[in-house]
Amino acid sequence: MRTRTMVSVAVSACVALVACACGPEKTKEDADAKPAQPSASTRAEEPSATPSASPRTEKPSATPTGNQPAPRTKERAIERYEQYLHALGREDIATVCEVAGPGAKKAQDEGFGPCTSTYVVVFQMISPEQKKALQSATVDPRRVIVRTPDKVEMPLEAVRSSATFSESDLGSYTLEYLKNDYYITDGM
Repeated sequence: MRTRTMVSVAVSACVALVACACGPEKTKEDADAKPAQPSASTRAEEPSATPSASPRTEKPSATPTGNQPAPRTKERAIERYEQYLHALGREDIATVCEVAGPGAKKAQDEGFGPCTSTYVVVFQMISPEQKKALQSATVDPRRVIVRTPDKVEMPLEAVRSSATFSESDLGSYTLEYLKNDYYITDGM
């Protein structure tokens, strides 16, 4: 129970810290690395069909800081959360911290270290089997809760993967539309 609480706190802290510590520059670098993946509309139609491509698919559309904001839709929130899950499985600290920045900032303000150092600890708490499963995890849109167009909840039950996760392992998250895209702001 104590370990689960520490993991939850660490994950929340890391999410917040990583997003704050990593700016859009990291996203653009990652987007430039592999921009030739299927479009985000392919993922929205069939999320389980392109699990390994989804992190790269989301990267190009994750750069709304220019002149085009990301769509304020449930599908986009799901894309961003899947981007986070896949990055978590790959131990891609830059992407994890970019998507989870606002939540990581909250955790840092509560005394946890920066996202980049906090998530290194989180990565060590995830089993190799779970990491592999996260790399291709998808989200069941029917289980996602849209509170407002700006606030979407991703319950643990919405995550579809080959490994089992508990609230203490992964948890549920809230994504909010901030700065022209969805970001993880809170772990529930």
